Amino acid sequence: MFSLVPSPRLCAAAAACAALLVIGVPSAAAAPATDDQGYVDSTARCAAPNTVVEFGSTENSRVAVCTSGDGDYQYRGVRLRDGAKLILSATRSDDGAFLARNDGVEYTVGAKSLIISAGEKVIREEPWIDFHSAGATASTPSTKAAPTTPLPPPLPAEEGGA
Repeated sequence: MFSLVPSPRLCAAAAACAALLVIGVPSAAAAPATDDQGYVDSTARCAAPNTVVEFGSTENSRVAVCTSGDGDYQYRGVRLRDGAKLILSATRSDDGAFLARNDGVEYTVGAKSLIISAGEKVIREEPWIDFHSAGATASTPSTKAAPTTPLPPPLPAEEGGA
């Protein structure tokens, strides 16, 4: 007759195998490196002499907002699934969000999310899983929510930030 209760020996063997898998398999989706200019080796990065105002990642995008010495703003975005890049002039709204426009599509970088819209229609709202503002250190993101998904490494299509 078979018992439906697993033996202690079987349970211990299963636990040992699970522990080896967790310890022995490195994380393939570690968060990408950041510094005071944005994401290292990414288009979502400000090149000197420009400085970063804020930068962040969503499930689908990486974005940096840069400012020049003249006070002009620039939106630098990367779509993660295919590495598509978008670099646009940006403006700052009265509520502190940054707006960039491209062929009728507006990209709004706010404190809680990246909003992509066309006219009055929101195409997508992407909440930040990693968000940094100027003045906060790279190890202290300004977002209060803990990331639920590790960020993928930069894509091969992201050739530096120049």
